[in-house]
Amino acid sequence: MRRLAEARQPLWRKLPVPSSQINPYRIVIVLRLVVLCFFLRFRIMTPANDAIPLWLVSVICELWFALSWILDQLPKWSPVTRETYLDRLALRYDREGEPSRLSPIDFFVSTVDPLKEPPIITANTVLSILAVDYPVDRNSCYVSDDGASMLCFDTLSETAEFARRWVPFCKKFAIEPRAPEFYFSQKIDYLKDKVQPTFVKERRAMKREYEEFKVRINGLVAKAEKKPEEGWVMQDGTPWPGNNTRDHPGMIQVYLGSQGALDVEGHELPRLVYVSREKRPGHNHHKKAGAMNALVRVSAVLTNAPFILNLDCDHYVNNSKAVREAMCFLMDPQLGKKLCYVQFPQRFDGIDLHDRYANRNVVFFDINMKGLDGIQGPVYVGTGCVFNRQALYGYDPPRPEKRPKMTGLLGFYKKRGKKDKLGGGPKKGSYRKQQRGYELEEIEEGIEGYDELERSSLMSQKSFQKRFGQSPVFIASTLVEDGGLPQGAAADPAGLIKEAIHVISCGYEEKTEWGKEIGWIYGSVTEDILTGFKMHCRGWKSVYCTPTRPAFKGSAPINLSDRLHQVLRWALGSVEIFMSRHCPLWYAYGGRLKWLERFAYTNTIVYPFTSIPLIAYCTIPAVCLLTGKFIIPTLNNLASIWFIALFMSIIATGVLELRWSGVSIEDWWRNEQFWVIGGVSAHLFAVFQGFLKVLGGVDTNFTVTSKAGADEADAFGDLYLFKWTTLLIPPTTLIIINMVGIVAGVSDAVNNGYGSWGPLFGKLFFSFWVIVHLYPFLKGLMGRQNRTPTIVVLWSVLLASIFSLVWVRIDPFIAKPKGPILKPCGVQC
Repeated sequence: MRRLAEARQPLWRKLPVPSSQINPYRIVIVLRLVVLCFFLRFRIMTPANDAIPLWLVSVICELWFALSWILDQLPKWSPVTRETYLDRLALRYDREGEPSRLSPIDFFVSTVDPLKEPPIITANTVLSILAVDYPVDRNSCYVSDDGASMLCFDTLSETAEFARRWVPFCKKFAIEPRAPEFYFSQKIDYLKDKVQPTFVKERRAMKREYEEFKVRINGLVAKAEKKPEEGWVMQDGTPWPGNNTRDHPGMIQVYLGSQGALDVEGHELPRLVYVSREKRPGHNHHKKAGAMNALVRVSAVLTNAPFILNLDCDHYVNNSKAVREAMCFLMDPQLGKKLCYVQFPQRFDGIDLHDRYANRNVVFFDINMKGLDGIQGPVYVGTGCVFNRQALYGYDPPRPEKRPKMTGLLGFYKKRGKKDKLGGGPKKGSYRKQQRGYELEEIEEGIEGYDELERSSLMSQKSFQKRFGQSPVFIASTLVEDGGLPQGAAADPAGLIKEAIHVISCGYEEKTEWGKEIGWIYGSVTEDILTGFKMHCRGWKSVYCTPTRPAFKGSAPINLSDRLHQVLRWALGSVEIFMSRHCPLWYAYGGRLKWLERFAYTNTIVYPFTSIPLIAYCTIPAVCLLTGKFIIPTLNNLASIWFIALFMSIIATGVLELRWSGVSIEDWWRNEQFWVIGGVSAHLFAVFQGFLKVLGGVDTNFTVTSKAGADEADAFGDLYLFKWTTLLIPPTTLIIINMVGIVAGVSDAVNNGYGSWGPLFGKLFFSFWVIVHLYPFLKGLMGRQNRTPTIVVLWSVLLASIFSLVWVRIDPFIAKPKGPILKPCGVQC
């Protein structure tokens, strides 16, 4: 009885931030907003008459910064944390000795170029998926190879063979993590909590087998670096269909999951499927978003699990119970039907101890995302996310039924009519009778046997072809509410593979709603933001799951150039969304998107535009030092109070935010520094590139090319790797002109005596503020040998010199004389 009562308990609970921590935080936010209003009023009402242009630019920048802070701060008003109960989930759905009732799940892994995305990393991701702590008959893994690479194909073949030994080893000894590369490289006591006498022997043997597996993969990579003139040839002597990566048919290969694919102990293994969608010249394939939509359709035809977990090829499963963590929310009787996805935080391996370029993004994942979880849910960040398949199909979430006001037969039919309609499309569970078969013709043949209301529902199936495409098998799968193949479909495996090839053809999505209302949404290089935004607009909720052991871990670029290039891509996607019809500023006001959630999405697409006022504000201190002018007139006592109050409120907000979130002050400071570094470089380029791309149709690509190698003996050799990119020029120029300004300002004060030092301190403070924030960038330029590449120095010195010379020539702050020019004539007058 006690276990039965335990099984009926909630599978999760919400843990709000304690009032002793959140209430002071909210009070300080309100006080800071009040102080900010008075400060801005003072700045607007007291212009610097001797430097009107500088004053005007600075005030405009400060107004934009204030708006940006409000958009960022308000969604963090009610942060929450959630706790799951895996034992209750097991008691309810996965009791020992009984068939598991846990929902099936399909894993999606996406890769494009195996020479840039090492195959051994992709293999480790796949192995960690196959070994998760989840029923094998309810776990399938689909790998999308969007580069149609024979190297990826052969790597998966080797991975499937190695999995027959690796998976039982993981489950027998309950090891973590279940990616062999990262398990064997752990610097911990691997004997802790291990009691089986055979563990050491079997671990040693497994490590040897993994090293042999790595050697085989390295051999495949070496072979792939030299492509034969006649193209690749498969083992049976036939040409590889993907020799032309831009013109090839669709390919599907099922490695595991079929009869006979058992591990070395005779147990069944999860299904592993290789997918490479068809590509032809003249078709827009929509990059990653298109590849993910192809996987949605293939998986619906072959397995049709109700939930989908997508991972990048370099993100492995670090917590084998991660799927169970997500199921505590998705299988909850009350909350589960309302959830479009469960998002996990991104965690990373291989980052330097001090996280010089804020790769961990701790402030976003541990502060902003928890704030959003208290509103309508976190945004989708592209990986480590478990989707409700029905939400991807563009359905609306179920609404609570209202008590009918009408009685009798008319009221009954009105109630039925409301049930059978959902957002202009079919409701998830309203077509049970169609599940007897999967051919549309069969559905239409049975129309005479139903009443008028049911006949209209069945006839609406024809509109499904315009919505989902010309595949009766896929359409039938969308009507199965709890997942699984429609009845009769599983009896013809060869027919399912043929249909799966059909749904990944390059013309399948034409004249359908794929990428518009269904699946991953097209229109931006950051398809993740758009996809989650559309779901939230329909009224779906999302949940942020933060287990004690990180669910997934990935790799991040740790050198300066690659990091800036990554940030450039994200910012460019935000600019594209801003200039599209999906912009949160004007999209879906009639929907069910909450206002604070809209503020958060608005902030995600306008933040690149902060680069323009930011670079102007970082230039102003140098200009003030070079000209002797300042943006603020002489301060009186009241004005000094507002300045002090503003700085104190900024410090208090940061301290209290760190207190309730648990983020370290070092992580917070690194985030502040990289906000400036990315703002004056990648974000600025993204704004101009976005305008060129959207308005002018010019697709400018800032390519990062390698200029130096790294010391492979150093674990963080890439940290010192330099790659030339134009993104480095603006920050370097800012550092130089601010340093020149400091030298000029101090020299002027020395020459003019004691009275000049007072006004100088305010200017020096702002200039040092710029340099301190750009310090990690400066270290990145210096590299291991503390040397800056010549090309960066030349460009930056040139720009700084031109700016200084132009300024001296124009000098707008010197009053131009009117009338005749008088010159001193000395004794000759």
